[in-house]
Amino acid sequence: MAPRIGIIGGTGVYDPEIFEIKDKVVLSTPYGAPSDAVLVGEMKGVEVAFLSRHGSGHVYPPHRVNYRANIWAMKHLGVERIISPCAVGSLQERFRPGELVIVDQFIDFTKGRDYTFFDGAKTVHISTADPFCREMNALFASEAKRLGLAFHEGGTYMCIEGPRFSTRAESRMFRSFADIIGMTLAPECQLAREAEICYTSLATITDYDVWADEPVDTATVLRTMAESVDRVRQLITATIDKIPEARNDCECPHALKAAGA
Repeated sequence: MAPRIGIIGGTGVYDPEIFEIKDKVVLSTPYGAPSDAVLVGEMKGVEVAFLSRHGSGHVYPPHRVNYRANIWAMKHLGVERIISPCAVGSLQERFRPGELVIVDQFIDFTKGRDYTFFDGAKTVHISTADPFCREMNALFASEAKRLGLAFHEGGTYMCIEGPRFSTRAESRMFRSFADIIGMTLAPECQLAREAEICYTSLATITDYDVWADEPVDTATVLRTMAESVDRVRQLITATIDKIPEARNDCECPHALKAAGA
């Protein structure tokens, strides 16, 4: 199989009734091992590669995920488009828990990750002015509207190092610049751009961050995510066979050329 669509997310995103696993691919990469074996199968007749971002049993915290190995593995398998479901907190009153955000911008506040494939003899300055695939974002927004889902078409994601949650002071500062907050978008998104892979982030809001005077705890996040995962699966299932094979309506396939690489 040669899957052109990849999903990087939690194991709850795929449903064995709609995702038929055909193969389990264990890869080594120049950057070490990916988070887990890649499950390759079919969803609505479309070949899909699924990778658990945090590994089986959620063994890798956000700051220990091998993002370079994960993206390299997807590229190696022939993936051209990545769908990335994730959980986030809300920094704004109007971004409510349980709603979905199709992210269109991010601010990277991480501190010690491997941010590029080009850290050796060759330096490439990739453009991330518009870091997400506009074609994929538009397609998922169209399907979310058709399905009547509560979602936001666009939103700025503040990515922090983790694994701790923000202090109240940090959360109040972040509110001035972003709409949602999480720990996994960077450098995953920019590495996908370096690999010339289209990338879209489907962020489920699990809570209001601590600016709202309600302490964030893991139990709340997991409970809300479990309640919302069916909607994410529904959106992915409804959209996946509508994603065109040709990539003619975005700049993602030519990112390195635009960077002078």
